[in-house]
Amino acid sequence: MVSPSITHITTVVVPVADQEEALVFYVERLGLEKVLDIAYDTGERWLEVAPQGGTISLTLVTARPERPAGIETGIILASSDVRGALGALSAAGVRTDPELLTPGVVVWWAGAPLAGRPDQFRVYDPDGNSLLIVADLAGSSSPAS
Repeated sequence: MVSPSITHITTVVVPVADQEEALVFYVERLGLEKVLDIAYDTGERWLEVAPQGGTISLTLVTARPERPAGIETGIILASSDVRGALGALSAAGVRTDPELLTPGVVVWWAGAPLAGRPDQFRVYDPDGNSLLIVADLAGSSSPAS
């Protein structure tokens, strides 16, 4: 058996048309923080954002023809107040699902079935990349229904 000594997941790549515009969205709208910003000698930029104290980041990379922006990212973010997050993002003019996904009704997203449990909704960045915001059940004594 091969053992590559992998210890954890560090980052997930999100293609964006404009890194500065995306940075503003992910920091000012979603409340993430910039954790790494490196310019390569060749002009490319490596830009990471993450939840405060988080161990996994999102790397906002310039979209390319083979990796366009505007995708179902498959990225799921946890929130301690999903209903409040939906209301605040909607009020700020951020594109979201109009309401929480309906419990028991399956919606396909990023190849996965979503059924509204726990509370969840999709949010879209300025390029149309979608992310799922779901209730954070960590530490909860009640199971997801």
